[in-house]
Amino acid sequence: MYTFPKIEKLKSKKTIEALFAEGKNLREFPIKLIYLKTPFEDGGHIKVGVVAPKKKFKKAVDRNSIKRLLRESYRLNKSLIFNNIEGNYAFLFLYLGHKVPSFEEVDTTMKQLLEAFLKKECDESVG
Repeated sequence: MYTFPKIEKLKSKKTIEALFAEGKNLREFPIKLIYLKTPFEDGGHIKVGVVAPKKKFKKAVDRNSIKRLLRESYRLNKSLIFNNIEGNYAFLFLYLGHKVPSFEEVDTTMKQLLEAFLKKECDESVG
């Protein structure tokens, strides 16, 4: 279960543009989650992308390490949402902080974000 296969990676330029144009968002500093309910042709259930801004982190090393932390944290916590939602979603995790975080910071924030997402989506699907 703790895998992050290729089919779950968000790569479609159209989907990414749609996320920014019409996606809903949740924010739990230092991570922002943009999500959109969308169909996928390849049979994927959820697709995930991660972003660390070049404006705040000039060095590629820093950006890559932040993205690695985000992906790892998602991989460990994706079981929270995988079994509890219906439909297909595209997720984009944006890092908003100004310094390279520790894994613990990212992990606790990721859990809070995913729980907030579940709460919001379950409420919307019921109501």
